[in-house]
Amino acid sequence: MQLTKQLLLLCALLFTITHGFAQEKSVELIILGTVQDGGSPHIGCKKTCCSDLFAKPDNTRKVVALGVVDHAKNKRYLFEATPDFTSQMRLLNEVSNATGVPDGIFLTHAHMGHYTGLMYLGREALGAKEAPVYAMPKMKAFLEKNGPWEQLVTNKNIALQTLTNETAVALSPNLNVTPFIVPHRDEYSETVGYIIAGPNKRVLFIPDINKWDKWKKSIVEEIKKVDYAFIDATFFDNAEVNYRDISEIPHPFIVESMQLFESLSSEEKSKIHFIHFNHTNPALNPESEKYKIIIKKGFKVAQFGTTLKL
Repeated sequence: MQLTKQLLLLCALLFTITHGFAQEKSVELIILGTVQDGGSPHIGCKKTCCSDLFAKPDNTRKVVALGVVDHAKNKRYLFEATPDFTSQMRLLNEVSNATGVPDGIFLTHAHMGHYTGLMYLGREALGAKEAPVYAMPKMKAFLEKNGPWEQLVTNKNIALQTLTNETAVALSPNLNVTPFIVPHRDEYSETVGYIIAGPNKRVLFIPDINKWDKWKKSIVEEIKKVDYAFIDATFFDNAEVNYRDISEIPHPFIVESMQLFESLSSEEKSKIHFIHFNHTNPALNPESEKYKIIIKKGFKVAQFGTTLKL
C-alpha cells in the first residue's frame, strides 16, 4: 500500500513537471530568415557586401521567414516558403522535435522570395501529401492557375486553404493567425502581413510594404497592440538605391521608420525588430555604424535563430 502511494505521488509529480514545462514553452517563435528575396550574397553582385560571402558563405543569411511551434499540440507552422525552404524546414523540425512538412504554411504574396520554396514539396523533390498552404484569394488563384504551381495542386502535394482579410484562423486554443492586407506591388496577388497570437504574446509580421503613409492603418498604433513587431527594413536609406528608380521599390527606409517611431517610449521601441534586409543593407553587419545606430536608438535587428515565447 505504501509503495502504491509513493508511485502515485511520483506520477503526479512527473505530470506536474511535464505539464508545467509544456505550459512554459507552449508556443514558440523562431526567426528562420532575415534577408530580402534575392538572398545574400546576391546574384551578380560585385560589391564588398557580397564578394567575401561568395568565397565564404554565411549560413545565417537566409531569406525572410518565421517558424511557430505549438509545443502543447505538437504542431509547427511556417510563415513564407522561401528559396531556403529546405534548411528552414529542417531547423523548424529540430526546434519542434518533429519530422515531415509543417502543419501549415502561410504565404504573404507572390514575389519570388515568399512562395517559390513550395517547389520543394513537388514530385521532383519531397512529393508531399496535401501540405496545408494558407493564402489569400488572389494568391490562391495564382497558384491554381499558373504552372508549375498548379501541378502541386492537381497532384495534391499541397492543399490550399483560403484566408480572409482581417479574419482570424484558430490553429489551436493556444494559437491563432490573422492576415491583413497591406499596400505593395501586387502584380500577381494581394500582399498581407500577419498577427500571430499565442497564449500570452502577439506578433506583428510585415516583411513587405510600401511607404508607411500608403497604408490605411497607423503602424505606430499597430505596434502598440503587440509585443513584437517584425517590419520591413529592406533598405537603410536612399544611398543604397541611388542607381534605381525609387518608384519601383517603395519600401520604407529604416531611417524613415526610426524617425516615425522617434516619439515612442523605450518599451515600445524595443518591440520593433527590423527584418527583410537587402543584400546591400549595412544593418546585416553587426559591426557596421548603421547597425549600431539602430541599436543605440532602442530598436532591434532581427537575428537568424532567435526564439521567442508567445
